[in-house]
Amino acid sequence: MSRLTHVASGPYAPPVPARTLTAVSADGARLHVEVHGPEKAPVVVLAHGWTCSTAFWAAQIRDLSADHRVIAYDQRGHGRSPSSPACSTETLADDLEAVLLATLAPGEKAVVAGHSMGGMTVMAASARPAFRAHAAAVLLCSTGSSRLVAESTVVPFRAGRLRTWLTGRILGSSAPLGPVTPLARRVLKYATMGAGSAPHMVEACARIVHACPRRARHAWGKVLSALDLDHGVRELRVPTAVIAGTADRLTPPVHARSLAAELPLCVGLTELPGLGHMTPVEAPEAVSSRIRSLVTTYTQVKEGA
Repeated sequence: MSRLTHVASGPYAPPVPARTLTAVSADGARLHVEVHGPEKAPVVVLAHGWTCSTAFWAAQIRDLSADHRVIAYDQRGHGRSPSSPACSTETLADDLEAVLLATLAPGEKAVVAGHSMGGMTVMAASARPAFRAHAAAVLLCSTGSSRLVAESTVVPFRAGRLRTWLTGRILGSSAPLGPVTPLARRVLKYATMGAGSAPHMVEACARIVHACPRRARHAWGKVLSALDLDHGVRELRVPTAVIAGTADRLTPPVHARSLAAELPLCVGLTELPGLGHMTPVEAPEAVSSRIRSLVTTYTQVKEGA
């Protein structure tokens, strides 16, 4: 498991959940799940990205849990969810289905938000029965469905075979990240965040990313390198909003624009000027606001529920 070295104070310190539980996936993998906020409130489900954990959503959980039931879970191999030898888009979908079935009552609807690999999880699960039964609307943050290595601009070279090869090597690296040092912060900020990101944002992201076990980082990096979920985009038949940072080097805006064009029910594309890949941390109010608007528009709590 991870070393869980997230920040302990400030807006990005993870709130204490109202309760925790374990969801068991199709292959027996056990997933750490947190539930925040009032039990009878409208529901939001949060799926974090590669090398992150539930701690990544701290700002959204703190904001939304005042009047929403917020469900967040650690992807397998991340946070408090044990590692598993099975890493694929199918297991991502299995895991999201397991979380939905473990936390929502029959017929209960939720807004599902996914960041980066969390958005890919949503696309992988888009045709699954449990997802279609429980998803009222979706928010895709800083994500893409295919060509991640070819489109990434982390390596500052002209597009082509060399850049693609180097990016693939970086994405699939199994080298340890080591401690969070000033150099590590600068590297992470360059690769994943906008130039104007405040130091406390960079610190929060660095601590979360460096806490991810290298085996999980390596295994899921290989999955992302070969990702092709274009079919999942076409199966995502619920109202879906898209958010992206214009300075995102990992999943540049070309991905968000492609998603908006291909989604059956896209309800808006928001491009955040100057922001990078870590939009829920870099623009917490914008992301929370978009989630709230989806809840207001597409979910409804039944009287007496």
